[in-house]
Amino acid sequence: MDKNFLKPKFPSPESVGYREWGSEDLLVLVSGKYTLKRIFLKAGFKGGLQFHRQKNECGVIISGKMIVKFDNGLGELAEKIVNEGDVFHFEPGVVHQTEAIIDTIYIEASTPHFNDRVHVEHLYGIDDEAGGLPTTTENQIEIK
Repeated sequence: MDKNFLKPKFPSPESVGYREWGSEDLLVLVSGKYTLKRIFLKAGFKGGLQFHRQKNECGVIISGKMIVKFDNGLGELAEKIVNEGDVFHFEPGVVHQTEAIIDTIYIEASTPHFNDRVHVEHLYGIDDEAGGLPTTTENQIEIK
């Protein structure tokens, strides 16, 4: 039997920085392939209304309840309430926003495109960019 098998990794969660709305912990980064994060969104807080140029993300709700707002394909915002066990998928270009109704934890798997956000509140008559991190340029997108 070959005894040169690779050993498994058991990484420790790593915060990606202060988040007023809760916390974002990087669980796994497989360089150039995907990331796995744990996101905690405090009740009443929301991310920005945004889309990603390159990032493809999906997730599963571990606990809590949140509203997912999205463009319905007619240039109008629709919303869906997601609960524990529900799954979502935002391909590049999908306008979306998450807002916690109660404290919510979800696991997000995505391509490793960091700093890939375009806020679009103005396209829907929303005055401010409440919630989330600021818009980034294409030059700021990092593939880790």
